[in-house]
Amino acid sequence: MNKRDFIAIGVVVLLSVLGFVFFALKGSGGQTVKISVGARVYGTYPLSENRELKIKTDAGYNLVEIKNGRVFVKDADCKDKSCVKQGEISGGSIVCLPHKLVVEVTGEGDFDAVAR
Repeated sequence: MNKRDFIAIGVVVLLSVLGFVFFALKGSGGQTVKISVGARVYGTYPLSENRELKIKTDAGYNLVEIKNGRVFVKDADCKDKSCVKQGEISGGSIVCLPHKLVVEVTGEGDFDAVAR
């Protein structure tokens, strides 16, 4: 192997590392938490920012917490508390039927259509 071979290998390795870093950083910043009550959107929040939200509806309340890239329902005054039992998520959704609450984690890679 000569000097040009080592330079070519170095360039390929460098481009591979830069590509990996680019796609890793791009994918981590786009996730959001969309909270809906009934048919209306209550709010949209970045998954990367910690916060606690008390969402009051006519039927009761839900305490939603976004923490460390995950979201969960910390407390609710509904009878079965199934939304609380669903635990932390970083993708997908949490539903509280008695309060008509939907907490969804969405991101840049999500699609609203069926791919064929």
